[in-house]
Amino acid sequence: MFSVAARDIIETDIIGAFTADDEVYGPWKDWEPSQISHHGRSCCELIREWVGNTDYSALNGGRPLSGPRWIRERFEWGPGKYPVYWCEVLKKPRLDCGVHAALAHEVFLRRGVRAFRAQFAQEFSGEATAHWRSGCENDGSVTEWIGEHVIYHEGCAVITNEDQVKLWDSSAGWWLDPRTCCGYGSVRAVRIASPRPERFHWDRHTLHSNTWTELE
Repeated sequence: MFSVAARDIIETDIIGAFTADDEVYGPWKDWEPSQISHHGRSCCELIREWVGNTDYSALNGGRPLSGPRWIRERFEWGPGKYPVYWCEVLKKPRLDCGVHAALAHEVFLRRGVRAFRAQFAQEFSGEATAHWRSGCENDGSVTEWIGEHVIYHEGCAVITNEDQVKLWDSSAGWWLDPRTCCGYGSVRAVRIASPRPERFHWDRHTLHSNTWTELE
């Protein structure tokens, strides 16, 4: 649930924060991607349609595989509380990474793109995680996504060619770099949620659906 505000926090030496026996995704091993709930009534369906129509306008004939940056521009990142309903989205002053990712996934599917929800374990400094934890505690928001040097984060996996994927960070508004697997802000582990067993390739990394893969 990373925010670009993390770039304002001083990076400190995090080398040696992990050992070979550490399972970096351990605290979130059994977590499923966050969902936006639906009341089953027009109150939620109208907002869902608004999201699709807004994306169509923002895309303006562009490539369907382009990242929907308008979501991050429209909805500021911030810690959240669940459940969240579609009809509440426009009323929220901030949205967390789970809702950002759910919106982006909805958008990609409406564009006709084959896309999946993705979960990440990302590495940050102790100063960064302490900052987020303090902010969440003051706000009464969930803190379980924050580890000592690793955080839980959500995004989207987008199929670009057969089993090739790109990973979209909806809260940052950029594509994640598959070649950065250690250091501040790096992706240490990935899980792609799929209704059936599949194998994907993210650059040189092989990812199996519904299974956490640690990156090296």
